[in-house]
Amino acid sequence: MSEQEKYGYILRINTEEWENQIFEIQKYYTGLRRDYNRGNVILFMKKVKVDSIVGYGIIDKVEMLWEMTPEEENYCKENKWRLALSFKPLIRFRKPYPKKVSILKDDKRKGYFLHGARLTENQVEAILDGAEKYQDDTLEES
Repeated sequence: MSEQEKYGYILRINTEEWENQIFEIQKYYTGLRRDYNRGNVILFMKKVKVDSIVGYGIIDKVEMLWEMTPEEENYCKENKWRLALSFKPLIRFRKPYPKKVSILKDDKRKGYFLHGARLTENQVEAILDGAEKYQDDTLEES
């Protein structure tokens, strides 16, 4: 990867409890290894009636097990997680942005198969622009 190329990733959230925890502590624990770097954009996807992007974060820190407190390391080991991603900022959308109206609408992958998908910088920008417009459009409908 050259210095010019910045990738984003999709990470799945399975439950409302997990979603709330991520946005509360601004951290996502995962066992999924990717080339995560500070500044990468992570899009959080969850099934909300349909697969939808519920928010995003910009990675501030990638923390490996040996860098964690003993309590946090044990928590990760119990859940088979290998690292934690911390975010600044971390944004939760007011209205989840459905995959079916995003640039990903023609992507055949659904659900779990989108977990860890790598996106180009242009794809990330297009999705975030679409999500912002979707938030504005839904406000006008209210």
